[in-house]
Amino acid sequence: MKVLVTGAGGFLGVHVVERLLAHGYTDIRCFLRDSSKADRLLQLSASHQGAQLELAYGNLRSKSDCARALADVSLVFHLAAGLKGSAAELFADSVVASRNLLDALNARDDSFGQKARVVLVSSFGVYGVVPLGRGVQVDERTPLEDHPERRDIYSYSKLRQEQLFWDYQRKAGYELVVLRPGVIYGPGGGAFSNRVGLQIGPVFFHMGGNNLLPLAYVTNCAEAIVVAGIHPDSAGQVYNVHDDDLPTASRYLREYKRNVGRIRSFRMPYFAVRLLAWLLEAYHRHSLGQLPAIITRYKAAAAWGGNKFSNSKLHQLGWSQLVTTYDAMAANFQYLHKQQEKE
Repeated sequence: MKVLVTGAGGFLGVHVVERLLAHGYTDIRCFLRDSSKADRLLQLSASHQGAQLELAYGNLRSKSDCARALADVSLVFHLAAGLKGSAAELFADSVVASRNLLDALNARDDSFGQKARVVLVSSFGVYGVVPLGRGVQVDERTPLEDHPERRDIYSYSKLRQEQLFWDYQRKAGYELVVLRPGVIYGPGGGAFSNRVGLQIGPVFFHMGGNNLLPLAYVTNCAEAIVVAGIHPDSAGQVYNVHDDDLPTASRYLREYKRNVGRIRSFRMPYFAVRLLAWLLEAYHRHSLGQLPAIITRYKAAAAWGGNKFSNSKLHQLGWSQLVTTYDAMAANFQYLHKQQEKE
């Protein structure tokens, strides 16, 4: 079986390829845009005797590149997506690129569209948690966002991407498995999620308080994607992905300071965040948009509303953490400390 992994050279993609190899999949086409991200894939190929890692370069905005990527493939792990940039760039890399890939899938003349399995990596950002109130548990039954335009552009693009995949699945009949990770972290990733707070100038504004962080260590996340992606009973299902024993935002920040380095931080309780958001919204209207409303009450409720999280459905599928939360955080902070020493 030939497997395609889009975004294979990215932070998560390399780990997904590694876990596929660990599960016995050796015929893998790694699709990536940037040849500079191929080094770790080449190292994986060299360390797994018998592995056939094909490095395919291209851009999913190109329909011809999508058709080339899908040639002879029967299992697709779609990780490629826009992570930052303007709204146009995010939608081009997440929604337009996905449509090109799905069109190429449906255009196959060998019944590929009816027999294929597609595994989509979506995001926690698709959930509409604001109307649910504080403290509500988020699981796979949680409603999707009704007002994505009031959220960040990344969440908006991921919601539209996922809806696109379900629309095409209903028309074409291929098997679809959707994974919705929380905050993916680990060596090579960023130091802080917005769920902990925001860096504004020299000060880190700690807004997460004692809210739980839905952390997904990159190795554990990749294992979840592969386990769900290849399981015979997962077709048509959605799985939330995060680790067990989740830390609070306060604990994460405290451990960062202890293991990585001191930073200037200012803790803002939730009522203060809401007040700040109201003032920013008011001035945004008063100034006719001259000052952007970086924080709104809706965004504040989505990011710092104090939700709980469940990964029980993923556990029922047979997934378990490869790296404990304690060891994962330690490895992450050790990496960040080394990076800080280099600066």
